[in-house]
Amino acid sequence: MGSLFRSEEVCLAQLFLQSASAYSCISELGERGLLEFRDLNPHVSAFQRRFVGEVRRCEEMEKTFTFLQQELRDAGRELVPCLESPRAPLAREALRVQEQSEQLAQELREVSCNRASLRGRLRELRQYLHVLREGQRFTSLPAPLGSPSRPQALSEHEPILDPSLLPHLDRKINFVAGVIHPWRVSAFERLLWRACRGYLVASFVEMPEPMEDPATGESITWVIFLISYWGEQIGQKIRKISDCFHCHVYPYPESEASRADTMSGLHSQIQDLSMVLEETEQYLTQVLDKVVLALPTWRVQVQKMKAIYLVLNQCSFDVTKKCLIAEVWCPVRDLTQVQDALRQGSYKSGSSVECFVQRIPTSESPPTLIRTNKFTAGFQSIVDAYGVASYQEVNPAPYAIITFPFIFAIMFGDVGHGLLMFLFALWMVLYENSPSLRQASNEIWLTFFEGRYLILLMGAFSIYTGFIYNECFSKATVIFPSAWSVATMANHSSWRWDPQPPATLPGSLPALTPPCSAHSSAYLATHPSLTLDPNITGVFQGPYPFGIDPIWSLATNHLNFLNSFKMKMSVVLGIVHMGFGVMLGVFNHMHFRQSHRLVLEFLPEMVFLLALFGYLVFLIFYKWIKFSAADSMVAPSILIHFIDMFLFTFNANNLPLYQGQVPVQNVLVVLALVSVPVLLLGTPLYLCCRRNARRTAHPAAAEGEQEPLLEGQEAGNSVNATKDDVESGGHSPDAEHLDFADIFMHQAIHTIEYCLGCVSNTASYLRLWALSLAHAQLSEVLWTMVMRQGFVGLSYVGGVVLVPVFAAFAVLTVAILLVMEGLSAFLHALRLHWVEFQNKFYVGAGYKLCPFAFTPNAWE
Repeated sequence: MGSLFRSEEVCLAQLFLQSASAYSCISELGERGLLEFRDLNPHVSAFQRRFVGEVRRCEEMEKTFTFLQQELRDAGRELVPCLESPRAPLAREALRVQEQSEQLAQELREVSCNRASLRGRLRELRQYLHVLREGQRFTSLPAPLGSPSRPQALSEHEPILDPSLLPHLDRKINFVAGVIHPWRVSAFERLLWRACRGYLVASFVEMPEPMEDPATGESITWVIFLISYWGEQIGQKIRKISDCFHCHVYPYPESEASRADTMSGLHSQIQDLSMVLEETEQYLTQVLDKVVLALPTWRVQVQKMKAIYLVLNQCSFDVTKKCLIAEVWCPVRDLTQVQDALRQGSYKSGSSVECFVQRIPTSESPPTLIRTNKFTAGFQSIVDAYGVASYQEVNPAPYAIITFPFIFAIMFGDVGHGLLMFLFALWMVLYENSPSLRQASNEIWLTFFEGRYLILLMGAFSIYTGFIYNECFSKATVIFPSAWSVATMANHSSWRWDPQPPATLPGSLPALTPPCSAHSSAYLATHPSLTLDPNITGVFQGPYPFGIDPIWSLATNHLNFLNSFKMKMSVVLGIVHMGFGVMLGVFNHMHFRQSHRLVLEFLPEMVFLLALFGYLVFLIFYKWIKFSAADSMVAPSILIHFIDMFLFTFNANNLPLYQGQVPVQNVLVVLALVSVPVLLLGTPLYLCCRRNARRTAHPAAAEGEQEPLLEGQEAGNSVNATKDDVESGGHSPDAEHLDFADIFMHQAIHTIEYCLGCVSNTASYLRLWALSLAHAQLSEVLWTMVMRQGFVGLSYVGGVVLVPVFAAFAVLTVAILLVMEGLSAFLHALRLHWVEFQNKFYVGAGYKLCPFAFTPNAWE
């Protein structure tokens, strides 16, 4: 997993690759995913680089693969991912893949074209056969014997070639037959009537079976038409109109014998074409089977090969043009693995000269590398969303593993709601290897799935804080007996405690039975609630073992009690959280060897925070410890004391908490005020004095002169580091703001932000109190307004009513309290970590190390 508390040490290195083995070495490095390559040819266009021809060849093969995949999709076939990721192909294997893929593509084109033509021809023959069958019904129906002569006005439903009318016809009757799309029938018939002025007889009938539309591929029921007309001009008009409506017109024999012969020939042709089409389909299936087996492997291989050539295009050649030089960012701990990968690549390519890696110094800031696993990835993503950590600064992610779920749970504290969230996350964790969960297309679901461990901890911490608040779906649980005795209080009041109370539900308070007297009735009329006085012996028996006493859920002043408790709890936790963030800055100062910042920044920051807000935490705990129920009426107000502390005044009406409180408060305020100028001017003056001392000791270095290691090298290039860089290990801790104005401006902004932020951030933590109170009240309203309505009746009808009531309660609980309130608490916890906690020590101005690696799902 690497170092989670601080990014790993990353160095700049050079790879010296022989031209013959460069491809194999890059392939081996891509399989291991260790290095981030830098482009040494930034000013060279992509079309002018050395391996542009190989990249284009890979792109041509990808186009062929796209065609093959489209053919599979059209055939309803699916690609199966590779179980094992194949390695990048060598030159001969790449040529073989290219030849075989092009051959399969050519076969698919030919077979698909032949199948399409056969299907089209078979469809036309079947349409022609249906046209002849349906047309025969209109032209070949004989007249019954002894029937009277038909009138000359023929109807649509009567055969137009009635034998009784043949002697009266002085013109030859011609026919136009075909099929038309059903959507165009009405317009076609209307135009025929208007254009031919009634010198025709048109008959339309639907085809008995649906057939495919060649234009859209949909299956439709075509309409057969048979038009009889007189005259050649009318026939020309009908044919032109049929062409305009994209009708399929077929020749229609005049005699019945010719039609029978044509139908017989059509039957034989259809049978022959069906056999040929079946064989073509079988051959196409065989070709598609070959594609299904080979295409996933080919795609992965070609994508890897293309990635390798793109990396090689970022390398530069030496003077002899026989060796490629690459610059990479590499974790120091992986240098031995890189050398081993280069050795393996040289061996596989058959090269006699091994490639090697050489570490070089640089003054550039290396990228940040923090290795994570499936548990820590979600928490690291939260930190990276604010900003990637600067190189080797303290990483807030390991601390957020505890603090983030805990702060969320403070606002979401409920045993029932936390348990539902925990079970949901536990289900995702247990089935995290399920392909249906990992490969879902819903982006919102993928977001939940990636943060399953975060949700798991948020649910677990919510259960814990729910027990602290003693809330389960807004109802209190009686795990331990209450520390308050109602019976003792009743015996000391005008009520009478019944020694034999009626039966009560398990865990409920004993029933109070008032005496049957006028005095008792009058007392109940004026005192609807019983006040428990802890000063009476036996009423309060000590603190509750864990969490809040359940009797507070029955009290009328429970909201006031919870407000006071949660408000002070929020302030205490907020100041502790901020103080922890300031202390983490010590590790940054020590790691970067900036010891002056410990005295000039850390110490004033801690003095300012503790002298003001740390003292506030002290007052809260001191008041809790010193004052009991007996003297709670004379307890002073902390808020008034805190205000008087800033005003340097004393309020006689507000008694002091301890002797000498005013002088102590004055000293603390003076210390806080004195720490501000130290924080503002300390670091700029120190850096200015140190720069002047160096300028006096080394005049040449003060002028900014840097001597390259080799002659003819340019300053600033990573390959050409200076002697100072080599001596300092490549990183200059003082290579920061050298201009005093810039240093002072930066420090002034930091001082103002910190001092004002301590005030605003402390108030910002009050959102813990507000959201916790809102969640509890919303849960109580939901129970009172919905679930409580299902308990109005204890009969069978009440049981039936309880089912839909519980369904509504469950839906509203999930939708409002779990989803909406959970999202709200998550966003507020995110803000408290980003703004209030991380800005005390975290810069977040780095950039991630993006290693060159072959992804396991590259086939997609």
